[in-house]
Amino acid sequence: MNTTSPLTTQQQEQFDRDGYIILRQVLSAIEVEGAREAMQELVDREAHKLLQQGLISNLMENEPFETRLLRLYQNHLDKAPDYRPQLHLAGLFPLFFSPKVLDIVEMLLGSEIRLYPNYTARPKLPQHAKTLVLWHQDGGYTEFNSPEAANKDVSQMRMVNVWSPLVPVNRHNGCMQFVPGTHRLGVVPHEEKQYYLEIAQEYLKPREADAVDIELEPGDIVLFHNLLFHRGLPNLSQSIRWSLDWRYQDATQDTLRKEQGHLARSHKNPANVISTAQEWADAHFV
Repeated sequence: MNTTSPLTTQQQEQFDRDGYIILRQVLSAIEVEGAREAMQELVDREAHKLLQQGLISNLMENEPFETRLLRLYQNHLDKAPDYRPQLHLAGLFPLFFSPKVLDIVEMLLGSEIRLYPNYTARPKLPQHAKTLVLWHQDGGYTEFNSPEAANKDVSQMRMVNVWSPLVPVNRHNGCMQFVPGTHRLGVVPHEEKQYYLEIAQEYLKPREADAVDIELEPGDIVLFHNLLFHRGLPNLSQSIRWSLDWRYQDATQDTLRKEQGHLARSHKNPANVISTAQEWADAHFV
């Protein structure tokens, strides 16, 4: 990062060439802690729900953030959650609507920016098949699952994905892997597996050896193209690999979903932008 531009020319060229860039310590410790507290709020809700259902007898309130959800669901791993529509929490506003992140994204997408209706908190549990995300393109999911995408060219969607961890993430606890440059292939065929889609083997096998590990610390972000081949490695640790992922889209385009998301930055319609943590908390997944 330099003082005159959110991205250097070299970083922009890397994004165009490889389909991703890693930016260190973009989010402050306060912003990361706010997000962790928001996740702890959701986990606390889970604990009370499980207690009410008679599935646990202890709320495990003294268990660390990195292990509490795992302990709560240790006998019911099939029921362990991902979080999507529940993320309208004040503590997540500084991440999703970070001026620093939006300044970077504006260089890649332009000044009309939508928070795309696909934002997720992922508690990746140890040795848990349901949280082992296979090789895919996000655009592949759009093409495969969205009726609104029928007969539309998904490859023309102008989007930037953002992924950031709430704990240190490395190969051992299930970091992501990317195959650089694969965003240039367009949308490739995907096959339906038990929990996820997976890129068809004839497209994946010749390129899988080029995969790179994306190891990050809290406060780091990685930006990547929605057509880049990516997956999550298995979590071999004894704690949860907590992360958040969200997406921005050129707001002049159709989302190719029934949901339209939320304006994050706009020079044309500034009054419609989500501008405070309370506005975000009061909004809904739409």
